[in-house]
Amino acid sequence: MKIREFKIEDYDAVYALWCGTEGMGLNDIDDSREGIAKYLKRNPSTCFVADLEDVGGIAGVIMSGHDGRRGYIYHACVASEARHKGIGTRLVNRALEALRAEGINKAALVTFRRNEDGNAFWERMGFTTRPDLNYRNKALVL
Repeated sequence: MKIREFKIEDYDAVYALWCGTEGMGLNDIDDSREGIAKYLKRNPSTCFVADLEDVGGIAGVIMSGHDGRRGYIYHACVASEARHKGIGTRLVNRALEALRAEGINKAALVTFRRNEDGNAFWERMGFTTRPDLNYRNKALVL
């Protein structure tokens, strides 16, 4: 298995992985091929896939990027049949290293409360919840 940069050519395999992963939240605009291509163009060296070269498949993915001061992680997942083999940990560590290399000192992410497996993973990785904050968003495209 090789951890390498996520390229737009990986989109179909990655999207299939996201769709097959319980606890993921996708939307038609941001997670379209065009939306992901835009994100990868802006963040070319901070998004990664776990490529099972011997079978030609994507076993995991992590998207990370930053705004110049804070890093953010999106859509991290590992295929259910490939879990508990250190793939998720390797992806997270690679993304955090890439963010550090770009001068970023802190990373944040959002998980669904109902995603028990995902929340347990992030806790093990040292990410804590912020009870003093409310996450808010507003759609700019209707």
